[in-house]
Amino acid sequence: MIADVTSEAETIGEPLLRIRDLRVGFPAAGGSVLEAVRGLDLDLSRGEVLGIVGESGSGKSLAMLASLGLQARSAVVSGSVVFKQKELVGCPRKEMRRLRGSQIGMIFQDPLSSLNPVMTVGDQIREALFLHNRGLSTAKATERAIELLKLVAIPQADRRLKQYPHEFSGGMRQRVMIAMAIANNPELLVADEPTTALDVTVQAQIMRMLRELKEKLGLALVLITHDLGVVAGHADRVAVIYAGRVIEEATVGELFANPRHPYTRGLIASIPDLRGSQGKLYSIPGSAPALGQLPPGCAFHPRCGYAKDICRLVEPQDVRVGAHRSACHFAAELPAWTGVARTEALEPTHNG
Repeated sequence: MIADVTSEAETIGEPLLRIRDLRVGFPAAGGSVLEAVRGLDLDLSRGEVLGIVGESGSGKSLAMLASLGLQARSAVVSGSVVFKQKELVGCPRKEMRRLRGSQIGMIFQDPLSSLNPVMTVGDQIREALFLHNRGLSTAKATERAIELLKLVAIPQADRRLKQYPHEFSGGMRQRVMIAMAIANNPELLVADEPTTALDVTVQAQIMRMLRELKEKLGLALVLITHDLGVVAGHADRVAVIYAGRVIEEATVGELFANPRHPYTRGLIASIPDLRGSQGKLYSIPGSAPALGQLPPGCAFHPRCGYAKDICRLVEPQDVRVGAHRSACHFAAELPAWTGVARTEALEPTHNG
């Protein structure tokens, strides 16, 4: 069974999800372990929307998958993930299966590959209901499935139940995935790149729907994305991940107004300016380090225009700068963020 780690009296005001020192690695030659997630710390409150952003390969999806026990069997996971006072790391798979789908819902990146192509949409939604509601009749499950499809704005829900995933558009398949994820009224919903490969109009519809469902059902939502625009419009708080570690965390307003880590500044500077700017489109120099090839010191220093000798030698610890949590030696000393001439300020100087 999942062990309770605190008493009910001690949990007033505690976060719904608390992650501490989460590490996820994979066995390598010689008995070593290559860490893809390195000591990740996160909190999520009830009803909150937490955006997790970072480049591809940063470990943002892997961290949440491992938190829910969905990592590869070969992965080595350590640390603590506490959901509603229950420790999930090391939890038996049978217990995790009971938890997932009932109290925790997951929306995966690609709905076409996540849905079973030989089962109707109705059968797949009913299956999610039967797994967590013993004794539920087929008629009641069908009624609930129709209700769910209507909730995610799929028209002619009773007819759509009889169709297969390939008969739906990409946006409609994503809506079906959302319907399955919320079928059993979970308290936590994890959305992994929920708008990937969708056009901007459908993206807006999906994100608006998730926000409305969050408000209506009282969900806490983890939104994993590389799109800062999505985060700016829908998250309450943002965690920026680089090389398997949270390097900055703040409320969405604070983060965009005055980022306190050079990587976050680079991400924001990379957003195209649609206000008529004629400047060169900015991109962060270089690329993220490959697994097992982290540089000494700060993992971001080879790409950072603010890097100094200490950055190349000592990995920075988390510091508090106002409302920010930042893993930068110079978080408090970075110049004020104005958005003016920002690309020039971020170019690597290679100074010691």
